[in-house]
Amino acid sequence: MAEDKELYGYEEDDIITLEYDNGEEEECGIVGVFDVDGKDYIALNPLGTGEVYIYGYKEYEEDFELIDDLTDEEFEKAIKEFEGLIDAELVAD
Repeated sequence: MAEDKELYGYEEDDIITLEYDNGEEEECGIVGVFDVDGKDYIALNPLGTGEVYIYGYKEYEEDFELIDDLTDEEFEKAIKEFEGLIDAELVAD
């Protein structure tokens, strides 16, 4: 029998595992995918934390790629857009 794991409110399909260069892994829930200046970004929440990671994002037919070599300007724009989306969602609720 498979052990039930805590999903922290995410669906199983909305959880991805990040694999770091040092061999460590971290499960993250997908908060959302959003666009800034024609580029896609993804917001990830490490399960069980209040943190959010922002990556560049490219989706292919059956796979996707996370891009972590964003310029400071790209990263700042992505953070501002994400914060604006969260604020708008909070106001709508």
